[in-house]
Amino acid sequence: MKRLFFALWPDEQTRKEVNQFNKSITAEGQKKVKADNLHVTLLFLGNTPAQTEAEIRQAVKKISVQPFVLHFDQLDFWQKPKVLCLTMEQYDPQLAILVDALKKIADQCGLSIEERAYKPHVTLARKVRRLIEADLDAIEWQADCFCLIESCSTADGVHYQVLQRWDFENFNSS
Repeated sequence: MKRLFFALWPDEQTRKEVNQFNKSITAEGQKKVKADNLHVTLLFLGNTPAQTEAEIRQAVKKISVQPFVLHFDQLDFWQKPKVLCLTMEQYDPQLAILVDALKKIADQCGLSIEERAYKPHVTLARKVRRLIEADLDAIEWQADCFCLIESCSTADGVHYQVLQRWDFENFNSS
């Protein structure tokens, strides 16, 4: 079994921008997310058997989504998980179409998915005690693909590994 999730994975320029902002903030007790792990979760699948993973990989080929842009323009503190994250008020409807399609596929493949409203975000730091003040210029995230990611526990902490990438432009040609 692998611990899996679907995510938007940033290009190098976006990763640099997000990480540069992350380096500029300081919060008491924080544990910053490593630059290599920055992402936007689309859907957390959890511990997934190999057969189910194969079914999911096959099924997502049928998803049809156009590329879109996200504008992260807010820094939020979420009390229960104690995280600082980049968020936005509104986002492109293509993102909702993608997330809904992934939820449907996970359900059809027999996975139990947590029911909660989707809020796109980039987690910057964990173990934070309160919201901090920070100057944030909107970070533009061009979404032209999504990925299946494995969460791997290592001696240095969690590492996210891209297992497969689906480009939006090439979807209908496969």
